[in-house]
Amino acid sequence: MGLLGPGNEVYDATGLVPFYTDVAQVPTHLQKYFSQRTRYFSRYDEGCLLDEEGWYSVTPEAIATQIAERCRCDVVLDAFCGVGGNAIAFARTCERVIALDTSPTRLALARHNAALHGLAARIEFVLADFRTFARRLLHASSTTRTSTPSRKIDVVFLSPPWGGPEYLSGPQYSLTRMQPEPAAELFRLARLLTPNIAFYLPRNSVLEDIAALLPAPSSDDGGSGTDGAEKVEVEEEWMGTKLKALTCYFGGLALGQDHLF
Repeated sequence: MGLLGPGNEVYDATGLVPFYTDVAQVPTHLQKYFSQRTRYFSRYDEGCLLDEEGWYSVTPEAIATQIAERCRCDVVLDAFCGVGGNAIAFARTCERVIALDTSPTRLALARHNAALHGLAARIEFVLADFRTFARRLLHASSTTRTSTPSRKIDVVFLSPPWGGPEYLSGPQYSLTRMQPEPAAELFRLARLLTPNIAFYLPRNSVLEDIAALLPAPSSDDGGSGTDGAEKVEVEEEWMGTKLKALTCYFGGLALGQDHLF
């Protein structure tokens, strides 16, 4: 019998990756992440599954919960869902979650973890590259002559690969290092779907790079912010005394910009 028990066979990914129960089973380079397993998933010991990339890239549960509260909406697109940490949190605050990943393994693990939390039915898991998915939505809109995507998306959550643990190798992280493309191109595509973007970034990201994602203000801006220009809100994500990451909120997600939602 799989980790999810009877009745969940369609979601159960038991055996796809190891399920570690003791540090002695864990490869040396992953042991520091295993020690934090219940920070990633509080229900890890019930059978949550992570692949190697998932161990060092999944958003800690408390941070995912905070982001999900800020992104509360009808439909959220989790553009790089990984093993499902954020998608599970979104399923608690949003009516519908669309979760993308290019890895069949990680997508299966995300479904498994969502099922363990009783939330798989609220998430649509799609094997797709975000760039291709977004362009198809936009193409469908253009062929139907509408100004909005053919599939309504209220919020896009971007948490693309940072390049592995080496992202901390220097004092600052340039957003041009983002994968699979520089952050500016991912942000541009997301903004064609919705103005409401939450961008999860390394804690050592260059703030000037973040500010530069927004277009320069023009004379006909709609009055957002004190000087008429749209603002980005940068939220520090702390776990205890350690800064883990930055979440950058754009559009109607930023404080004081509800009118842009």
